[in-house]
This record gives sequence, C-alpha cells and structure tokens, in this order.
Amino acid sequence: MNPKQPQSANSLPRAQLLAERAFATLERFLHIEAFSGVVLLAAAAIALIWANSPAADSYHHLWHTNLSFSVGNWTVSQSLHFLINDALMTIFFLVVGMEIRREIHEGALASMRLAALPLSAALGGVVVPALIYLAMNHAGIQAHGWAVPTATDIAFAVGVLALLGRSIPSNVRIFLLALAIIDDIVAVLIIAIFYSGGLSYDGFIIAAIGILIVLGMQWIGIGSAYAYVLPGAILWIGLLKTGAHPTLAGVVLGLMTPVIPTRMHGRPLDVAANAVKDLWSRAEETKFDPHHLAEPLKQLRQAQRNLLPPVSRVQMALHPWVAFGIMPLFALANAGVSLNGIDLSASGSTTIMIGVLAALVIGKPIGVIGLSWIVVRLGWCVLPPGVTWCGVSLVGLLAGIGFTMSIFIATLAFSDPNMLNAAKLGVLLASLCAALLGLAWGFFYAKNLRVKK
Repeated sequence: MNPKQPQSANSLPRAQLLAERAFATLERFLHIEAFSGVVLLAAAAIALIWANSPAADSYHHLWHTNLSFSVGNWTVSQSLHFLINDALMTIFFLVVGMEIRREIHEGALASMRLAALPLSAALGGVVVPALIYLAMNHAGIQAHGWAVPTATDIAFAVGVLALLGRSIPSNVRIFLLALAIIDDIVAVLIIAIFYSGGLSYDGFIIAAIGILIVLGMQWIGIGSAYAYVLPGAILWIGLLKTGAHPTLAGVVLGLMTPVIPTRMHGRPLDVAANAVKDLWSRAEETKFDPHHLAEPLKQLRQAQRNLLPPVSRVQMALHPWVAFGIMPLFALANAGVSLNGIDLSASGSTTIMIGVLAALVIGKPIGVIGLSWIVVRLGWCVLPPGVTWCGVSLVGLLAGIGFTMSIFIATLAFSDPNMLNAAKLGVLLASLCAALLGLAWGFFYAKNLRVKK
C-alpha cells in the first residue's frame, strides 16, 4: 500500500472494526481496579469449588505436576506450584518494588510529613494483628504464623474501594494505597528476616553479580526492559541458592528501577518530532523504499520509551499481566482449601484459623484506627484534607483484606498441610468478612457525604 494514499475508517473490513472495538473495550476493563478485584475473587472461588468437588484429586494433582527443562545434561525439574509461587510471583514482587520506589520518589512516601500518618497506621495494622494472633497461638509451630495476618492485599482492597464509586474522597484512596504499600514493605522484610532458611552465603556472590550487571547496564544507558531479564534471572538464582525466598529478587529489581527517563541526545519530544518529520520526508520520496524508514522508526521508538521514566513505563506494561494473569493464577493454585481435608480437632488447627480471622477482621481496624488516633491526638500528624475519622475507619476495615500476601506468607510459615489449610481458610474468611464490612461501612460513609453536600 502506498503511504501517500489516505485510508478512511469506513474502508476497513467490518471484522477488523469489530475487533478493534472489542480490544478497546477490553483495554478499558484492564485498567479498572474493581474489575481486577472481581477476577481475583472469581479465581479464589473457582479454586475453593474445585478443591471441594468430586474432581478435587485433579486440582491437587495439577499443581504438583512436575515440569522439566533440559539443555544437554543440565536439567531443571520443578512442580507447577513452585513455578507459580517462586517464579511468577517474582514479577508480582517486581511491581510491588516499583510501586514502593515510585511512592518514595514522588508519592505518598516522598517525605516524612506525607508518610507519617500512613506509616503510623500501617505500624498499628501490623503489630496489633500479630499480637492478637500470638495471644491465641503462642506455642510451638502455631506461633510461626504470626505474620500471616499482618499484610494487606492492595489489588483487592483498592478494588473493593473502587466499587463504592467516586463519592469517596480521593485522599482516602491515597491513604489506603500508602498504608498497603508500607504493609508490603513490612511483609517483604518479614519474609526476608523470618521466613528464609539458613542462609548460604555462596549464593550472595551470584546475587551480587546480577546486581552489578544491572547497575552497569543502567550506567551505560540501556533502557530496554527485556535486557534486564538475564541479570534479573542471575539475581533470582543467587537468592534461591542463599536460602532466602527468591521472589525477593523482584523487590530488589523494583527498588533499583530508575525514576527518571534514560538520557538521550536531545529531549524525547524533540527527538520524536524530528523522527516523524524524517518519516514523512522519506515516505514522500519518488522512489519509496520501506527500508529507508527503519532509522527514523528506531528513533521514534526510543523517544517514545524515554517519555516516561522506567519505573512508570515497566509498571504500566506489567500491571495487566500481574492483575489479570499472575495474581488470579496464584489464587487458583493456593486458595483451593479442601474443607474435608481440615481436621479442626487436630492440635492447633482451630486456633490458627480463628487467630488469623480475628487478627485480620478485628486487629487490623483496631491497629490502623487506634494508632492513627493516638498520633493525631499527640499532634505528630494531621488527617489529610477531606479525610475524616469515618474515612480512616473505612481504610482500617479494608486493610483486613489480606488475601494474596497473607496466603503467600502462610505457605512459608506452615509445612504441615492441616495447619496450612487452616491458615488459608482463616485468610479467606477474614478477607470476605473485611470486604463485606468495608462495603457496608463505605456505603454508609458515602451516603453521609452526599447528604452533607
């Protein structure tokens, strides 16, 4: 087709027009946070139904299926469950790391003045649930699960908040996001310190090589995200060999992601404009040769890539894959608690389940609201504009949605299947209760705000 000839939308095949509209609609859905929460909830529901159906054996057999990869005499064989929890979840933690990096640079954690209140609220939301759990499970293996109710699921909590509509002040959403991000930081530190095995320091050498390669590539200005896959894999292997949980490699890479665009010979917008002019002039040549467009197209792609800082660009690219692929897959693989397989009469199972349930549903709101009230009362912090104590209460209730991170920590805390299933059941029941309580309080809060207007 000659590039000089204009093409109207009406001249496109009807099938192509319908496909474009369908993909545009799908893309809009992929950026609706409430929709990602619905998908996550649906995956958990499917897992629960599947694990308690006549086909339950196929559910458990599927995740324990071994997948092998061989190159010559070198063979790697791991279960599907390992690949999801230890490999794919690294990408989830990469996004978490980039969210933390961006918020520290220019968001709710950019200064102590901004971070003081959500930091205090998050601290209360970690300490109080842990204490409630330990009060009920203070002995033996049961105590290993103290960190299970300390985390907040960002996607699920923000998704439930989005269901309440735009009547909820934006600063309430920012407060919840900041609290959940700090929760994630604490959860990552807990995993690194308390749920990593005896560390083998040989692995740190491999991890350090991966980090040095990343720093070197950033120093010479390599901006393509794909180029960092290999050093990221080296870092992951190194952490796996140390005995630390390998998903922490994602957090490390996320925190190392630059928050300013890669330097170019000129401003990205100027480079893009010059590339477009060059494209037009080459396309209008008498003897048009498509190969002549390669260089300006390359410059245009580089300019487009550098318009956004890597921390934003990569996070935006990965968000749909994480929200609609990795997290639902994780829920499908881990939320399938077989109710027949839980012996609540066994030692510790009942108190583990009730401890997790009480810590998330009761402990989280008490910790978040209580410590926030104390620091405001002492004059150390002030409530953000538009945020009332009703809004703080809403955040406290939604913080009780642990789900993804809580289930993840439970898989690290318990090796006994009965205790693990009891902890997972506690997380699922607590997340459901917290979501329903948050929605009920949120509708009441939103109604009051509309009446005041």
